[in-house]
Amino acid sequence: MRTVAEEVADRLTTAIAIGEFLPGSRLPAERDMAVMLGVSRGAVREALGRLDALGIVEIRRGRAGGAFVRDSWTQGTAEAVRRTLLPRWSELEELLDLCGLMEGTVARAAAERRTDADLVALREALDAFREAASEAEEQSADTAFHTALRQAAGNPRLAALCLELGGHAAIGFPHYPWGVADEESTARAVREHEAILRAVEAGDAERAGTVAREHFSITVDIIRDALQRGLDS
Repeated sequence: MRTVAEEVADRLTTAIAIGEFLPGSRLPAERDMAVMLGVSRGAVREALGRLDALGIVEIRRGRAGGAFVRDSWTQGTAEAVRRTLLPRWSELEELLDLCGLMEGTVARAAAERRTDADLVALREALDAFREAASEAEEQSADTAFHTALRQAAGNPRLAALCLELGGHAAIGFPHYPWGVADEESTARAVREHEAILRAVEAGDAERAGTVAREHFSITVDIIRDALQRGLDS
């Protein structure tokens, strides 16, 4: 039997491997991660110590301190990814399918209900994505776009449900996996954001839902690729 801290360490390692937290980024505070994962702060603290020893994160002390990601994939990552993803893969596939359906529902509702202010927020997030100079800026702009889309759907409960399901599918953290960014994947994300925005602007609910659901397949592919890398290592 593995301890809670060991399981948390595996989940954190996997979350970093799929790009929920990018190299150089600061992890959430211990108390926040404890709430996200439903464990004690002591378990989180011990897990972070393990990741620090493995070189996955760096623990910095002081007022501006915390746990910072050093590397997305290290020697022990493959085993942690296998332990985290393999036992729940069937459940995870069902969750990811449900998340895709929910993303489509959100986009359809946004096309039917968006306000002028919603369109401004979506355009600003898209512009920020186009102009991003780093992976962190791209990830932030992507989050802003999808946040604005959920806002445009006009139903806070729908938005909360979408976030909750995404957190369950993404190892317990409310972030989209980012994977390994490259020019092709970034260009695809921009194209699909543009297509979603055009559909929402036009009030084309069917088109918005179709593109948004297809767009979510990026997340599915990132998680599947991470598991395959773990199996191949």
